[in-house]
Amino acid sequence: MRRRTAVGAALAVLLTACAAPPTLSENDDRLQVVTTTGLIADLVRNVGGADVNVVSLVPGGADPHSYEPSLRRARDVVYADVAFSNYLLLEEHRVIKVLDANLPDEAVNISLAEDAVKYAAEIIPLVEKVNLDTIWLGLRVHGRGEQYGATRASDVLLSATGMTGPGRMVGFITGSFGDPEVYFDSSDGFDAADGYRDDTAVLPADAHTHMSWSFSEPGIYTVDFAARLQVDSGVRPVPIGATTVTFAVGVPPAEAGDGRVLDRGHADVTVDLDGGDGGDMDLRYDPEGGGEHSQEELEPAEVVVDVPAKALVEVPGDERLGFLGRPGTAVYQLPQAVLGKHVHGEIDPHLWQDVGNVMAYTELIRDTLIDADPTHALAYRERADAYLAELEQLDAYVRETIAAVPERRRYLVTTHDAFGYLAHAYDLQVAGFVTPSPATEPSLADRRKLVGTIRTLGVPAVFLEPNLQARSSVLTQVAEEEGVEVCSIYGDAFDDRVTDYVQMMRFNAEEIQRCLS
Repeated sequence: MRRRTAVGAALAVLLTACAAPPTLSENDDRLQVVTTTGLIADLVRNVGGADVNVVSLVPGGADPHSYEPSLRRARDVVYADVAFSNYLLLEEHRVIKVLDANLPDEAVNISLAEDAVKYAAEIIPLVEKVNLDTIWLGLRVHGRGEQYGATRASDVLLSATGMTGPGRMVGFITGSFGDPEVYFDSSDGFDAADGYRDDTAVLPADAHTHMSWSFSEPGIYTVDFAARLQVDSGVRPVPIGATTVTFAVGVPPAEAGDGRVLDRGHADVTVDLDGGDGGDMDLRYDPEGGGEHSQEELEPAEVVVDVPAKALVEVPGDERLGFLGRPGTAVYQLPQAVLGKHVHGEIDPHLWQDVGNVMAYTELIRDTLIDADPTHALAYRERADAYLAELEQLDAYVRETIAAVPERRRYLVTTHDAFGYLAHAYDLQVAGFVTPSPATEPSLADRRKLVGTIRTLGVPAVFLEPNLQARSSVLTQVAEEEGVEVCSIYGDAFDDRVTDYVQMMRFNAEEIQRCLS
C-alpha cells in the first residue's frame, strides 16, 4: 500500500511534540481509511471488517457541523489510503480542508452524499420552514469556481470594505453554544492595507451562512462588499467582484429612494463564481424564505433591505455579546435565521436518516474498498451483502414502527434541522426546530412561536439530540410549561447509549413511536 513519504512542516512539528502513537500507520498491512465522522466510520467497518483500519476526524459525540480538528487528528490523514466524507457541506469546512490538504496524492477521496447518487441515493432540498418577523440576510457563494482551479478546500473571502451611515454596523454569527464570531465591524474602519483581515467572512464554494446584523442608530446605511477567491494558500487571491447594499434602519425605506424593498423572506449577499470572466456579486432573494423556492437574482443598487422599527432590541447581559454595546443598550437587529455556525448548501446533507440512502452509501464504500484493495475483494463483497440485508430489514422495521403512530400525531419538533430525510422517507412532518435569536436568551416572540406550534398541532412530545444539550434550554422549558415530554433523537453523532448506525435508527423509530403515540 502506498504511503506519503513526506508531510508538511506543521505535521512534522506535531510528530515530534506528540507522544501518542498514530491511529493510522504506515507499518499496518491493512487498508488505512480515514473518515470525517464516526457514523461513516461505522459503515466502513461493516464492509471492511478486519481488512481495514478506520479512524474518524470528528470524535464521538461532537457536532460535525462545528467541530474543528486539531493537528493531532490531522496526523492520521497522512497515512490514509482511502478517505470518506459525507460533504454536501455537512462537515465544518476546516475538517474538509484538513482532509484534502494532508491526504496523499495517490489516496482515494470520496464524498459519499455526492457520489452515492449513482447508486440511487435520493437527495432533497434543505428547507427551513420557520415564520419570519423580518428578512433573513445571509452570505452566499454561488458556483464552484472550477474555471479558476478551485476545489472544495478553496476559500471565498467576502469582505466589508466601507460603510456610510449614522451609526455602527456589526455583522456576526452566533455558534451552537452561544459563542459569537464577528465578521464585520465598522467601528474601527476598514483597512485595505491588511486585506480587510478583520472584516472578512470565509466561505467554501457553493455554500451560504445565516448572519446577524446590528445597527446602533436609525437611518440609511450603505455597506460596500468585495470578494476574492483563495484557490489555495500558496497563491494570491483572485478578485471576483464588488457591490454595495443599502439598509433602511428604523426609518421608512422610501428615504433611501425608490428601490425595491426587501422586508421578508431570505436574501443573501452573493458571490457568483460563475458570473462571467471576472465573477460577479449580487443579491439572491427568496420572498417565501423556505429555501424550496427559486431565488431571484437582484441588482443590489436597485433594492433596499428593510430593518424595521420592530427590530429594535436590547443588548443582553451576556458578556460574550459585549461587542454590541453595554447591556440594555437599544440596537436594531436583523436576526440570524438558525442558531449555530450554520454554513450549508442547497441540498440537505443528512442523507443517512433514510436507510435506503445508507444502502447506497454501503455499495459505494464496497466498490471503493475493492478498487483500493482488490486482494480482499471477495471479503468486502460478502460483508457488504450481509450488511445490505441487515439494512433492508432495518428500513422495514423503521417504516413499520413509525407507521404505528397515528397520522395526526406524526409531527417532529426538534433542536436541529437534521431530520428532513427521516420525515420524507417515513411519512413524518417536521413541524419546526429551535431557532432562537442571536442572543443567548431567546425573545418572547421566539418562545411564542414554539408554544404556538406545540399547541396548534397538539404534539405530545418534542425531541432533543443528546449531543446538543446546550441548545436545549428553550425546548425543555417550553415543554415543561406545556406539559409535553422531552424525548431523545439522534442526528449526527453516537454516544455511550447508541454506538452504531443500526442502533441509532432503531432507537429513533422506537422513541418516535413511544413518544408520539
